[in-house]
Amino acid sequence: MSPVPAPPLLGRRGFLALSGGAALAAAGCAPPPSAAPSAATAKALSTAPPPPGTALSVAVRTSRIQLAEAGLLKELPFKVSEWPNLSAGPDIIQGFRARSIDLAGNAGIPPIQADAIGVRARIVAVQLRRKPTYVFATAPGSSIARTEDFRGRKIAFSQGQAQGVVVLRALKKAGIPLEDVTLVALPSTQFLTALQSKQVDVAPLGEPTLTKYLDQYRKDGARDVRTDVVDLLTVLWAPAEVLDDPAKAAAVRSFVPLWARGTVWAWEHSDRWIDAYYVKDQGVSRADGKRIVASLNEPHFPARWDEAIAWEQETADLLAEGGFVPRFDVSRLFDRRFEGLAAQAVPARYREAT
Repeated sequence: MSPVPAPPLLGRRGFLALSGGAALAAAGCAPPPSAAPSAATAKALSTAPPPPGTALSVAVRTSRIQLAEAGLLKELPFKVSEWPNLSAGPDIIQGFRARSIDLAGNAGIPPIQADAIGVRARIVAVQLRRKPTYVFATAPGSSIARTEDFRGRKIAFSQGQAQGVVVLRALKKAGIPLEDVTLVALPSTQFLTALQSKQVDVAPLGEPTLTKYLDQYRKDGARDVRTDVVDLLTVLWAPAEVLDDPAKAAAVRSFVPLWARGTVWAWEHSDRWIDAYYVKDQGVSRADGKRIVASLNEPHFPARWDEAIAWEQETADLLAEGGFVPRFDVSRLFDRRFEGLAAQAVPARYREAT
């Protein structure tokens, strides 16, 4: 078998366009976006249902399964033209640019990356996660046992994804400057291969990838290195042109409460969710699915987005300190016309007043 080519190493001041191919690379040359909101964003959001014939392409795979299992798909007042099986931030950004995705679910960092390369998009819903989502996994045979051991090592790093900020936050907390590590530029979809081939020493993995990897390689010396670094935000976001279209904005408005209700349904019906998603869709054992779900956060949706905006600003500033994005005010990433819609749709125990 021919050797896997080495991934690029990331210079400290490098500016990346990861995982999106030529389209994202070209986007790096786009003019910086205007800080001014669009005219539609400044208008009040209509409460009327979307007009007949309205359709959205929705890249939120978990929602598709949740809504189907919970019997909520019939409540969608618009047509879903496609449920693209995409979740990585750079892939979503490319889909936004290609006008093939109208609405997506991601962590907080892809909107920052999109703004930095001139892709105008807005956050329309927020979920808070106060427990760590990602765990660092080591390559087989590595001697790494704690984050302090990351010094001098090669770390898988995706600037435009949540995993990238988890790396930066973990290094900052451990007191390790970026000059003392080698950040290896990869989309998160390649982290697993890079670990298996020992092209990186450590990478942040989420579930169920972490479980699958450790099940296979723990016997060869791979291990997990856990931290208390959290990735606070899960967001729904959409291109500005979608939100500027009254019909599509109305469809997005109608989706947000169902997204929240589907998330809560999965939490309250964990056995069915494990079977539908982790076992049938993701291919892990039921026992591993139960363990994964037990490690997750109870979903919480903030009535106000102030904390989310502050967290997003801290994240953007951390990326700017590393030279990955320019400094900017992240408040322009949030379309506050949608604020509170998710929280209003769920029982009180799943709401946060912040």
